[in-house]
Amino acid sequence: MRMYQEDGSAAEAPGRGLWVEEPARRRRMPDPVRASAVRAVLIVAVTLTEATITFFLALTGFWLAFPMVLVGIAGTVVATWAVLDVWITRQMWNQRHGVLSGPSSAARDPWPGRIPGNEGRLTAPPLAGGVPASRRTAR
Repeated sequence: MRMYQEDGSAAEAPGRGLWVEEPARRRRMPDPVRASAVRAVLIVAVTLTEATITFFLALTGFWLAFPMVLVGIAGTVVATWAVLDVWITRQMWNQRHGVLSGPSSAARDPWPGRIPGNEGRLTAPPLAGGVPASRRTAR
């Protein structure tokens, strides 16, 4: 970015430039979730605008106030549905494309007494070469 001195010659500006790329704080929303969120924001904005106009029409006693109240009720139902759609779409996306889970470094083997079929017994299964039966592979 350049600044100009009184004689018209260019001088470098101190500090940061006008445009500096910074990493995003959060990941971008997936496309279907973002689309439903934009749709919900637009529907809620239109509903709030309609409610404001209805309020002022009701104050003046204009004949259009009553039909607009009915439209406002329908708009509230649609806006609620749109906001729920964002939540449902986000949950669906997380279920279909969620994080890949794997054991962390803090993960440990399950307690040997909790093996299906051994509900009453608290004994561990026999170890073959120091490896639990659940970890052995057939070769």
